[in-house]
Amino acid sequence: MGMLFLGKNMKNLVKNFLIFFLVFLAIAALFSTFSQGERPSRVGIEALIQELNQDQVKALTVSGNEVKIELKDGQKQTVQKEESESLSTLLSNFQLSPEKLAGVAISVQEPSGWSYWLGAVLPFALPLLLIAFLFIFMMRSAQGMNSKAMSFGQSGAKDFNLNNKDQVTFKDVAGAKEAKEELHEVVDFLRYPKKFQDLGARIPRGVLLLGSPGTGKTLLARAVAGEAKVPFFHMSGSEFVEMFVGVGASRVRSLFQKAKKHAPCIVFIDEIDAVGRRRGAGLGGSHDEREQTLNQILVEMDGFEPTQNVIVIAATNRPDVLDPALLRPGRFDRQVVIDRPDLKDREEILKVHVKKKPLDKEVDLKRIAERTPGFSGADLANLLNEAAILTARVDKKIIGMEELFSAIEKVMIGPERKSRVINDKEKKITAYHEAGHALVAHFLANSDPVQKVSIIARGQAGGYTLKVPTEDRYFQSKTDFVDEIAVLLAGHLIEKEVFGEVTTGATSDLRRATAVARSLITDYGMSEVLGPRTFGQKEELIFLGREIHEQRDYSEKIAEQIDLEISAFISQATAKAQTILKEKRESLEKVVQALLEKETLEKEEFEALVGPAPLNPNQS
Repeated sequence: MGMLFLGKNMKNLVKNFLIFFLVFLAIAALFSTFSQGERPSRVGIEALIQELNQDQVKALTVSGNEVKIELKDGQKQTVQKEESESLSTLLSNFQLSPEKLAGVAISVQEPSGWSYWLGAVLPFALPLLLIAFLFIFMMRSAQGMNSKAMSFGQSGAKDFNLNNKDQVTFKDVAGAKEAKEELHEVVDFLRYPKKFQDLGARIPRGVLLLGSPGTGKTLLARAVAGEAKVPFFHMSGSEFVEMFVGVGASRVRSLFQKAKKHAPCIVFIDEIDAVGRRRGAGLGGSHDEREQTLNQILVEMDGFEPTQNVIVIAATNRPDVLDPALLRPGRFDRQVVIDRPDLKDREEILKVHVKKKPLDKEVDLKRIAERTPGFSGADLANLLNEAAILTARVDKKIIGMEELFSAIEKVMIGPERKSRVINDKEKKITAYHEAGHALVAHFLANSDPVQKVSIIARGQAGGYTLKVPTEDRYFQSKTDFVDEIAVLLAGHLIEKEVFGEVTTGATSDLRRATAVARSLITDYGMSEVLGPRTFGQKEELIFLGREIHEQRDYSEKIAEQIDLEISAFISQATAKAQTILKEKRESLEKVVQALLEKETLEKEEFEALVGPAPLNPNQS
């Protein structure tokens, strides 16, 4: 950032110099044009005497030490003489007869003031003027650089005006009922502080919003400001971080000074984990720029007077990496968790985002909400936007269920790749592979219902089987995981049985199946052999925020047992999948033939071929 700043100032200096140079050229050209104009030719006194003798001169005009000659043919000349010498004396010295002057008009002209001064002063004034211009430009550039340098450490917080037409309240935030109830108290603190102060209650210093990306943390913070009708200062955590040490701390001071002047108000710091990570992990020790910025945030939050109604709201999706000093009482007193929306919340969010979109009367938002488990508010907004784009692509004026379902698949899996041409053999392999997934998922009681089966490439997948739960689930049992592994292995197993060998199409399925089996043992303690404990301590690089190493807290013997247990779970799932594939082989062939003909089967078409699914014990 510092290099960019210096580079910008250098550009301004070069720009000013170019302007000065162009002005110089313009003035010089003007002066040259003025001074030269239609200047008469200069001749000697002998030439004048000769012209007089030949009766070629029409008029003579004496102006100072210069004699202007006008010939009868219209030419104009000048002759230089001594300033103290008169014209008559000059001509008599050359023995010119008076008769030769009889027909010549002779006059004396006093030089005008402006032309005299222009001719006398301009050659000296022009360099001075140019120097003055250069000085002014340099001063302006210096002042500009100085002002920018002085504002370098100033806060660039965005202030959302109360009169802003985009002002939001809790009514504009769908879902997040518990979070809104928790934040209502913050609104009351800001609107009626005396009520709490009379009871000896301390106004909370900070509120930390925790939630996955896209769950509406920023929107909720703005809604708090809208409900309380107070100024709202918004700044991202990354905006505090600069290459120069101390700039971040300076911006923190500037931000809180601005906030105190506008109290009561809300200061919102988005993605606070950018500067609020644990101290002591930076390359520069305690002098790391991030740490100095964090220290300043802690100092400013401690510096609030009890009567200063300034509340700091911060948002992050990585509370695990935050410095403990931020989370103690007196800093971020409250932590509000914003979950991903459930079925009812998703329906409400969809209703908010479809207000300005023309929908077909047949559109059922509840069905869309049912097909989008795990979607955040931002995901649902993106889903409706994709549906609108797909509608416009086919020149339709109203968004229908077809476009909405296509948008769901596009968001979840990726765009269709209908242009991808595959041969008949690969098409047949894909059909058996996806039919295997769908059939096993359909007849396993703990698996999610199959909504769609397709052999059309989408995203990175050559084909896909879309399974969507009918309701939100927050817990999974060992049986659920084993059934999931069985579904993942089904495509691989049917390929091997029908074609006698497997292809690379099952690579991602095998990787996911192995990962699920390992998690059963190492993370969830579901192994009967190894018992209810976890294995391995995962470490992450603080400033990268991602897992880079797993520390083994178990022996090599335990590692061998983990491998054996992974194989046991995969074998158990394989047996389940093989049983269904063998018993339902006739139904499998029907699905394969239908896929080869239609390429895509919806839920109703699929169930018409294979029959109803067994009752899922997870469904209420």
